[in-house]
Amino acid sequence: MSTTLLQAVNAALATVIDPELRRPITELGMVDSVEISGDGTVRLAVLLTIAGCPLRDTITRDSEAALLDVPGVTAVEVDLKVMTQPQRDALKEQLRGPGGERGIPFNQPGSLTKVFAVASGKGGVGKSSVTVNLACSLAAQGLRVGIVDADVYGFSVPALMGITQAPTRVDDMILPPVAYGVKVISIGMFVTGNQPVAWRGPMLHRALEQFLTDVYFGDLDALFLDLPPGTGDIAISVAQLLPKAEILVVTTPQAAAADVAERAGAIATQTGQTVAGVIENMSFLEMPDGGRMDLFGTGGGEVLAERLSASTGTDVPLLGQIPLDILLREGGDSGQPIVLGAPDTPAAVALSGIAGKLAARPRGLAGMKLDVQPR
Repeated sequence: MSTTLLQAVNAALATVIDPELRRPITELGMVDSVEISGDGTVRLAVLLTIAGCPLRDTITRDSEAALLDVPGVTAVEVDLKVMTQPQRDALKEQLRGPGGERGIPFNQPGSLTKVFAVASGKGGVGKSSVTVNLACSLAAQGLRVGIVDADVYGFSVPALMGITQAPTRVDDMILPPVAYGVKVISIGMFVTGNQPVAWRGPMLHRALEQFLTDVYFGDLDALFLDLPPGTGDIAISVAQLLPKAEILVVTTPQAAAADVAERAGAIATQTGQTVAGVIENMSFLEMPDGGRMDLFGTGGGEVLAERLSASTGTDVPLLGQIPLDILLREGGDSGQPIVLGAPDTPAAVALSGIAGKLAARPRGLAGMKLDVQPR
C-alpha cells in the first residue's frame, strides 16, 4: 500500500457527508479503519451512531462512490459497525460543545442564526407553504437552513417536504430528517398515521422546548418556525424560548384577513420581538391573456404593513406578493416545493425574491463577543 494511495483514499472519505449531521464522516469520527490490499481493494469500516440508522445505505453508497473515483482503487468493501457508548458520548460533546450540555443554541451570545417565526391571524392563508418554500429557496442558495413545525395541532411541513423518514435518536439527542438540504422537525414525525394531538398549554411549551434543545440542527444560517394561527400558547412560548426571533406575518389581500393578521403581528409589542415583514399570499390569479383576477381583493398586505409599522413604531415592510398558482398547490401535494420544481413560475419567483430579502437582513451584534483588544 503506497502512502500516496492512502492519502488519496483519506481525502476521498473526507468528501463523504453524513446525511443527518451534514458533516464529513472523517470529522465525526465515523471512520473506524481503512485497509488497502495490493490489488487495490479498499476495506472500510464505518461507525454508525445507532444500529438502526435509517440512512445506512446512503452512507454505504456515498462511501463506495467516493472511493471508486480514486485512481488505483479497484473495489470497495464497506463494513458498518455501531459506535460504543463512549464514542457516542464523545460525538455528542463534539457537536454540542464542552460537556455536551443541552440548551437552546440559538440563544447563545455568539449565535449568528436568523430565526423567523412565521405567523398568521387565521388558518388557510398558506403560511406553511410559504415557510417551506422560503426555507428551500435559501437552502438552494447554499445557506444552512432548518424548520421547526411548531403547528402542533395542524402539522403539515413533513408532507409539504415529502418527508417520511423518522428522526434518529442518539441517546438524548435527536437528529432531524433532511429534505432539499433543509433540516426539519415536526410533531407529525412522532405520531402514528393521522392521529390528532390533543395537548394543553404546558405540553405544547414542553414539546417546543424539546425541539429547540434536544434536536441537533448544527450551525444554521436561518431557522424557520411554522407557528399555528393566532396568538395562543405557542406564540407566547416562542417569545419566551426564542426572544430574538423575528416575526413574519402571512396574510391574503382580503381586508378582513388583514384585520385578523394584524393581531398576530401586534403581539410583538407585548413580547418585545421584531416584525421582519408582511407577506401577502394568494395576491392575484394571472389570466391566459396576461391580465390579473383579484379573487381575494387587493391591498390587504400593504394595509397590514402600514398598521404594524404604526403599532410597533418600526418600519414593517411588505416583503412580497405571491400570486395564486396551481403548481404551488401541486408541489405541496407531491412534496416538492415550487421554488425547486418550477422555479421560473411567477409564484416561485416571488417566493425566491422574499427569501433573498430575508437573507440580506443584517445580523445584529448585540450580545456577541468581539475579539477586540485595547492597545
